[in-house]
Amino acid sequence: MKRVMIDTNIYSLALKGDPDVADYLRQVDRIGICTISIGELLSGFKGGNREDKNRAELEFFLDSPRVAVHVIDTETADFYASLLNKLKIAGTPIPTNDIWIAASAFQHGYKLLSRDRHFEVVQGLILVAR
Repeated sequence: MKRVMIDTNIYSLALKGDPDVADYLRQVDRIGICTISIGELLSGFKGGNREDKNRAELEFFLDSPRVAVHVIDTETADFYASLLNKLKIAGTPIPTNDIWIAASAFQHGYKLLSRDRHFEVVQGLILVAR
């Protein structure tokens, strides 16, 4: 089974019809998305002039049987703490929300699909860049 967690930028690219992202996602059995990414998306929607339309599109996406929404819980927090400490020791910080997204990917056994290259410094994370 091909499983991938998507970063926030991947949702946006898919919605815009990016052919590489769309083709890859069509081949995936399970698409995970973290509530951190959903929060980032909702924040962006509030800053725009199409909030209702964007929310409706997101709800349609989230209702797909191939999509799994993963909430932040204490287990995610433990993965987050480990990642944050490793990144600090290595001197390779990345944005806090992205640490949470990586932690969720680790917790649920997903590869991470993102265009953000800073994920490359997260040891053990299988990054799919499209």
